Amino acid sequence: MLSWQIGRVKVTRVVEMELTTRWRADRPFIVEATPEALKSTPWLHPHFVNDEGSLLVSIHALLVEASGLRLVVDTCIGNDRNRAFLGGRSISTPFLEHLEAAGWTRESVDLVLCTHLHVDHVGWNTMLEGGKWVPTFPNARYLIGKREYDHWNGEDDAEQQTILSDSIRPILDAGLADLVEMDHVISPEIRLTPTTGHTPGHVSVLITSEGERAMITGDIMHHPVQMAHPDWAPSFDSDKAAAIATRKRVLGEVADEPILVIGTHFAAPTAGRVRRDGDAFRFEV
Repeated sequence: MLSWQIGRVKVTRVVEMELTTRWRADRPFIVEATPEALKSTPWLHPHFVNDEGSLLVSIHALLVEASGLRLVVDTCIGNDRNRAFLGGRSISTPFLEHLEAAGWTRESVDLVLCTHLHVDHVGWNTMLEGGKWVPTFPNARYLIGKREYDHWNGEDDAEQQTILSDSIRPILDAGLADLVEMDHVISPEIRLTPTTGHTPGHVSVLITSEGERAMITGDIMHHPVQMAHPDWAPSFDSDKAAAIATRKRVLGEVADEPILVIGTHFAAPTAGRVRRDGDAFRFEV
């Protein structure tokens, strides 16, 4: 189980699922990321691209432990949900057992943050118990972006409404949700920063402790190949142009700085430093 120390703050990765995304012309993850195109970026191998030229992707939560605070950032897909993302099927994973292996219990979590409200970032907000969706972390406050919630709550999208109904509204009904602004300060060491484009209210997480810094990306990048090619974007960005602009801005801000970048979907080793590489960037791990 991977973990990193940023001053007094510890971040631990808990994996729900690891994916090998083979390029398909009829359903590409990133349309430009063909096996042939990926050969021009050798630093992606072997951690982020395999020998067949497929992108390696992880779906994981990040456990952030600060002074007197246990925070879960993004809660993956969750069990027992039939999702279009999964071809209309549900999954059953030992995610909660992995959480316990990290030394956490459901009851010990103080805060849960969703960087945005897509299917693979909200699932373990709730769990199925007695045929009813109940909060997975009963003693936690759930931080949900107000702008993000308002957008999706008003969106006429059947799949997204299903996601809200089983993963967000039970939290609201239980009185455990706080709708927060995109620059919300969680603690003296942890705060949110707006990184819109992938979704209208998307945020990333900044950690500063004892002179050390880190960023949890959320989905401003889904894969390190987007450092080499910031213009490459998946089809599911809400605003592709804004997502590209945000990615370029953030990469420019963190490049060649002593900032640990922890990718929300980056395969192991998941975290590293961003370096300038000509007109683009590369990831050093």
